[in-house]
Amino acid sequence: MKTKFQLMALTVALAASGGAFAQKAGSFSAQIGATNLAPSVSSGNLTAPSLPNSRATVNSDTEFTGAVNYMLTDNVALSVPLGFGFKHDVSGAGAIAGAGTLATTKVIPITLIAQYRFLAPDATFRPYAGVGVTYARFYDTNGTAVLTGLTNPGGAATTISFQSKWAPTIQLGLTYNLNEKWYLDASYTKTFLKTTGTLSTGQTLDMRLDPNSYTVAVGYKF
Repeated sequence: MKTKFQLMALTVALAASGGAFAQKAGSFSAQIGATNLAPSVSSGNLTAPSLPNSRATVNSDTEFTGAVNYMLTDNVALSVPLGFGFKHDVSGAGAIAGAGTLATTKVIPITLIAQYRFLAPDATFRPYAGVGVTYARFYDTNGTAVLTGLTNPGGAATTISFQSKWAPTIQLGLTYNLNEKWYLDASYTKTFLKTTGTLSTGQTLDMRLDPNSYTVAVGYKF
């Protein structure tokens, strides 16, 4: 956590070292804030051998995040969200609802978004819409004793991995310019993501995650 704060402070310091002007062609901006990533899960059934209708769900997570933006024109921008990744618990659902946490996993969504920013570059409010692509990289995934008890009781611990995938992303947002340099930003992002969990027992679990991301941030134009 200390490292996260240090890196974010460095981002602000670098941004503050330049001169500021409106969000117009050729300008950069950087922002830091927080993002809540909430999967909208539709789970398939864990393949045999398992109880019928054995499914899973995934909890949400909130982390510090940032973004760097570049204005290609007065209205078109490229945005690269930045972050340290999100950690999620994968829990039982369907026939195994209430069983507890089956696994934990981390994911870094690597995203590039093309945005259209409405109104003039120096407008106080600038709503925007974006479309882009995300590479969801899953890592550090660990099965629990609960998963082992359900899939390989009395045997070796069950491990699990999730496929990293490319997925389309859409975004809606609003920038509020506090002054020439500083602004507030709020956005909603939807990624249409599905993945497959593969267990060491040979079983698989297909999941459509379709995460919703809610971000609030403060930014600096330079």
